[in-house]
Amino acid sequence: MADEWSPEQTGTHQDHVIAHVIGATVLGYFEADDALHLSLDIGFIWTIFPDAEMELLPQSFALKELNIGEDERASLNDDLRRLHEEEIGADALAQITPAPIGCLIEEVRLLSQGNLRKLEIQGDMAGLVVVASPTTGELSVEGWQG
Repeated sequence: MADEWSPEQTGTHQDHVIAHVIGATVLGYFEADDALHLSLDIGFIWTIFPDAEMELLPQSFALKELNIGEDERASLNDDLRRLHEEEIGADALAQITPAPIGCLIEEVRLLSQGNLRKLEIQGDMAGLVVVASPTTGELSVEGWQG
């Protein structure tokens, strides 16, 4: 059946990154440089590319690596600071979407459907589902809580 997702084998590097993010909490996410970037409570950015490849870098280094203007970088840096200091009350963040509260990473699964890849980031109380297309470079993110 063409509309069903099938488990996809992760590579050694993906396994290594996933092992490091288990137990971390996703605070928020943003798209830049044709990739999805997840801010983790441990001070790292987990980057997911449309082909489901990934990297994990210290937040300051990850921001320096982005191909963006200085104003955008400063805005992202401010959003990240606010996320880590839990200052996301009344006024929204400029460039980062907050993750569902309680998005503690317990399991990460990679699935495929044709040329699409789906990364399920599961926690006890909340999670994220990332659908990516290596063909078009498109990425979509949905959060769940409950």
